Amino acid sequence: MGINDESDIEANLQIGPTTDGMVRLFVEGSGIEIPMDFDPEEAEEIAEELQAAASQARAILQSAADKGGKKKKR
Repeated sequence: MGINDESDIEANLQIGPTTDGMVRLFVEGSGIEIPMDFDPEEAEEIAEELQAAASQARAILQSAADKGGKKKKR
C-alpha cells in the first residue's frame, strides 16, 4: 500500500506530550496500537512536513477546481 492508495481501514490518531518530554503519536485501529515517540525537534520537523503536505494538497485541489471551472471557448 502506498501513499496514494485508498483503504477502508479506520484508525484513531492521538498526539500529545509524554511525561518523559517526548511527543507521542499514538495510532490505534484494527486491533493494533502503535505508539511513536519523537523528541521535540523531530516533532517540529514532522509538523513542518504536515504543513507543507497540506499546502501542496490545497494547491492540487485549487488546480482541479480551476480546470473544472473554466469554460472552453469555441
